[in-house]
Amino acid sequence: MRKVLLSALIAAVPATMALAQTAENETVKARRAFYTMLGFEMGGLAAMAQGKVDYDAEAAQAHAADMVTLTGLHTADFYAPGTSKDDLPGETRALPVIWEDMGAFQEKGQAFGAALAELNTAAGEGLDALRPAVGKLGGACKACHDDFRAADF
Repeated sequence: MRKVLLSALIAAVPATMALAQTAENETVKARRAFYTMLGFEMGGLAAMAQGKVDYDAEAAQAHAADMVTLTGLHTADFYAPGTSKDDLPGETRALPVIWEDMGAFQEKGQAFGAALAELNTAAGEGLDALRPAVGKLGGACKACHDDFRAADF
């Protein structure tokens, strides 16, 4: 009987590890989807700010409002331990420093939030108001990417 139990335990360990790996992969998928949606909305705003598409106050405000809605999600769930580039190579560009210095990471998030609030106010106020607000938000994105995101997978 002891051999059967030991065999079952040994067989269960890889299965348990596979379940944990799946949970981690799902977390990374959710995180990447979140940032993909933010990028989609930012792309519409950036295209207007760069003159690639005509400025449309209603569309600009909708893009900004969608970003505000997205950032209302409980994003801490997207940063479970064990979901860095080192933990899941080829799946994410999130650097381990996020978990090593969560305070600095959160500061970058707060700067992003402040820039997004400014953008949300400026988005429907004309192209001259939109351009600097998009630039500031883009700068907040870049600042975080520079410190916390790898260039590749």
